[in-house]
Amino acid sequence: MSQPDVKPYWNTNVARHPGILRRVPAGCGDALDVGCGDGLLVRKLAGRAKRVTGIDKSPEMIAHARALAAGHPDVTFIEGDFLAAELSAAGYDFISSVTTIHHMDFEAALTRMRELLRPGGTLVVVGLAREASPGEWATMIAAAPVVRVTKVLRRARGPEGMPVAEPQMSYGQVRAAARRLLPGMRYHRHVLRRYSLIWQKPAR
Repeated sequence: MSQPDVKPYWNTNVARHPGILRRVPAGCGDALDVGCGDGLLVRKLAGRAKRVTGIDKSPEMIAHARALAAGHPDVTFIEGDFLAAELSAAGYDFISSVTTIHHMDFEAALTRMRELLRPGGTLVVVGLAREASPGEWATMIAAAPVVRVTKVLRRARGPEGMPVAEPQMSYGQVRAAARRLLPGMRYHRHVLRRYSLIWQKPAR
């Protein structure tokens, strides 16, 4: 039987992993990665949390993720729609999602993540949005050369078969909706055409 392909790769999603991992709470018991793809971030989270669950709609991605995580006994993968799947009623201490939320209803997905997060837990969402305002277009145009050069130098690639979708919400719309749903959240727009939302759920 052939071994799964475990060669490391880099892309503009993987570039956000170090920042995500730094947000995992000390002593994290349960972590959830929404839209886990081939499970690369899940496997990294396994070094920071006692138990990690990854969920993705793609049967191909989940099959690949399970093969690659064969040596991680405390990692679980669920094939299904995050908005409808049965997940732990006890919730999670840490939830991450990387360039997945634009595949779903943004407000419904963010609301479910908020509900699944345990009091005191941390949520990190990295997403894609579209340019709408003159300021957003200016930021994208200014960053375009850096993005191109970085991708070439780092030989950007990703796992085959990853589903793609064009974002429908603008950066401004994302920021406004997130502020309403996650009071006190921190928003940051990154050079490599991503934004991040970081929120800690108030402790009871």
